[in-house]
Amino acid sequence: MLDASAASGLLSGKRLLITGVITDASIAYHVARIAQEQGADIVLTSFGRALRITETVAEQLPRPTRVLPLDVTNASDLANLTGLVADELGGLDGVVHSIAYAPRSALGGAFLDTSWQDAATALEVSAYSFKSLVKACLPLLSDGASVVGVDFDSSRAWPGYDWMGVSKAALESVTRYLALYLGGRRIRVNLVSAGYLRTLAARSIPGARDMEEIWRRRPPIPWNVEDATPTAQACAALLSDWFPMTTGEVLHVDGGLHAVVT
Repeated sequence: MLDASAASGLLSGKRLLITGVITDASIAYHVARIAQEQGADIVLTSFGRALRITETVAEQLPRPTRVLPLDVTNASDLANLTGLVADELGGLDGVVHSIAYAPRSALGGAFLDTSWQDAATALEVSAYSFKSLVKACLPLLSDGASVVGVDFDSSRAWPGYDWMGVSKAALESVTRYLALYLGGRRIRVNLVSAGYLRTLAARSIPGARDMEEIWRRRPPIPWNVEDATPTAQACAALLSDWFPMTTGEVLHVDGGLHAVVT
């Protein structure tokens, strides 16, 4: 049962599917936490060996939630998702895409030597999967629903980020096309571009310490690399009804670093 604050929260009555919860440092974990605190009913997804880990981490959320199996590159998982979510929530008012992966060979400065196969893997998991996830959820998405993806600044080349950076640029383009083709149903599709955060995924990037140092020193508003709450709050705001005419947008939550030269 929701407490009084949740019942009157920003996301009261919303039904949300949230991907990408791996640890309690994950951006998606904090989106899930804030969504529940603001009154939403949620389900999470995970797959493979990570599924059990996600189930354990989900126990830390304010309320129990189901973790559904989903590999966004697996056609069977995508086909089964509609029925699984319908059984849990009945329908959807929002989806959060917080999924990215690149093979080691596609990161770390060997940009010119990355094979097409490894670059394609990064693009499929990190960008094309946004379309795949939305299409799988489309039968359940209510008119006026909101889809939010987690992004990282692709307006510049970050040393070592390589094909993941290319994938983030592709993700932004996918977002614009989803916004175009889903606008008739008033389904909004937006991204939140987060500053560097010390997540499991970020720490696996070669040169992560250098990126972390940039974010510690350069944003005009001091940035905490261990605090995903501001990013998660932005996701929650976009999932709410407070941005009814905003779609195809990239909302930066990075202390303003994207906007300045320092």
